[in-house]
Amino acid sequence: MGQSQLTTFGEHIRTLREEAELPLRKVAADLNIDPSLLGKIERNERQPTKEFIRQIANYYKIDPKMLSNEFLSDQIAYKILDEEADIEILKVAEEKVQYLKTSKKKANAK
Repeated sequence: MGQSQLTTFGEHIRTLREEAELPLRKVAADLNIDPSLLGKIERNERQPTKEFIRQIANYYKIDPKMLSNEFLSDQIAYKILDEEADIEILKVAEEKVQYLKTSKKKANAK
């Protein structure tokens, strides 16, 4: 994903809807959710559930894993900003993920 294409999860969802030329109320009705909730998700004021991410991916016929990754990357970015952490924390987190994966494999092998 190029730098100019970076958006938040909510912005991405709004763009999908606008490109499909669908009103917010129509999408919300199709997904059986309140229009105000969809609006808040689009404005990054509310967090989507895993079920919502799956539903919206199916609705727009896009890869749910890609959409989930976009949401999770938002969460990580916001956490780093909130904590005023250095971006180096991502390298440490990546190492910990590898450690945890290895530990989990060893535990499952027993």
